[in-house]
Amino acid sequence: MNGNPAPEYLRSLVAELCKLPVETGWVEFKENNANPQDIGEYLSALSNAAALQGQANGYVVWGVKDATHEVVGTSFHPGKSKFGNEDLVNWLTRLLSPKLHFQFHELTHEGKPVVILEIPRAHGRPVQFQGVEFIRVGSYRQKLKDHPQVEQSLWRVFDTTPFEELLALRHADSADVLLLLDYPAFFELLEQPLPTDRETILARLAADR
Repeated sequence: MNGNPAPEYLRSLVAELCKLPVETGWVEFKENNANPQDIGEYLSALSNAAALQGQANGYVVWGVKDATHEVVGTSFHPGKSKFGNEDLVNWLTRLLSPKLHFQFHELTHEGKPVVILEIPRAHGRPVQFQGVEFIRVGSYRQKLKDHPQVEQSLWRVFDTTPFEELLALRHADSADVLLLLDYPAFFELLEQPLPTDRETILARLAADR
C-alpha cells in the first residue's frame, strides 16, 4: 500500500529539496555518480543524519548539480543497475543492518530525467552498511565512530523519540489511512458521534495526535 507515489508528488519533492541550503546533512545531490559502494554508505549516513536532524527521510537526488541545485538530468537507471551479477537493490538491502525499506523513484522533472533515493530515518540504533555506521558531517560522509559527540547525540535521539512519533507508512492517501485504523472505536471511546466525511475524521484524529 505504500507503493509508488504520484509523479506530481515526486516533482514537488525535487523542487522543495532544490530549495534547501547547499550543505544539508540529510540530502545529497549528484549528477551521474552512482558507485554502488557510495550508495550503500549514503544509505547509512543519510538515514542516521535524518534521525539526528528530526527528518522522516533522507534523500539522494541524481540529476541535480550539487553546487547550484540546477536540474541537469542523469543517465543513472537504478532498476537496470547491478553489482557483479546481483541487482543493485538486492545487493544494497543484503548489506544493510538493520534493513531499510528504501526506494528509488525515477521521474522527469523540468523535462530531464531525475532519480530520487528515499531513505527512511534510523530508529532504535544507527544503520550500518557492511558492518560500518556512517553519518553526514557538513557535506562529507564520515564513519560515525570517528565523531563520538555526534554518536552520543544520535543515541540520545533514539532514547527520547517515542515509537508513536515515527513514520508508520509513507505516501498513503486518506483512504489507505482509514482502512488501516479502527477509527470508529476512537469515537466510540470518546462517546462522540462518528463524522460522516473522511476529511473530518482525519482532522479529529490528527488533532488528538
